Amino acid sequence: MSFYWVKTNRLIKWIFPKYIWDIPASEKVVYLTFDDGPTPEITSWTLNQLTKFNAKGTFFCIGNNIENHPEIFRKLIDDGHAIGNHTYNHKNGWETGFEVYLEEVKNCNAAIEKHTTVRDKLFRPPYGKIKKKQARMLLNMGYKIIMWDVLSADFDQMTSAEKCLRNVTSNVKPGSIIVFHDSVKSFKNLQYALPKTLQFLHENGYECKVIA
Repeated sequence: MSFYWVKTNRLIKWIFPKYIWDIPASEKVVYLTFDDGPTPEITSWTLNQLTKFNAKGTFFCIGNNIENHPEIFRKLIDDGHAIGNHTYNHKNGWETGFEVYLEEVKNCNAAIEKHTTVRDKLFRPPYGKIKKKQARMLLNMGYKIIMWDVLSADFDQMTSAEKCLRNVTSNVKPGSIIVFHDSVKSFKNLQYALPKTLQFLHENGYECKVIA
């Protein structure tokens, strides 16, 4: 099953109730998330955009990228954003054996722990693909598996920047978890959609908080 939905449907949430798809809220709060960094220049640009609107985000980082760009990773933490585990090498859970996947998670966690004492155990599976046994292992280790209910699709080269923006603004609601990517592949769409998303959320009274 693929998780490439712009807006996650109720059936998927019902099938996988232990995953966090959104965070129900009575107030106008949303949760911006960014996958695949830290990436030189792009993550820094993303942080600057968030700062302009006093917005906070949750960054699901690849362990290898943390090792290669520790100064950017530390900037994420210093700016008050939350950090999540996205495996060490961006592994597709459906195509990865249990022991290898476990090592991927542990190695990413080790990279995180080199640079921060934060212990919010958040995990997002790359591509949204994870086997039940892998998920049980993570839950038993104390991780929260963070999915989403709004997908910008900024990574999709066939999706226009304008459509990425509409994917967010047409589907966001209080408590939404929104996915962007601070990666080279996504930057063209991100560069257009993120500032306009932040402006839209600001004008409509939304506050952007970290996932904890």
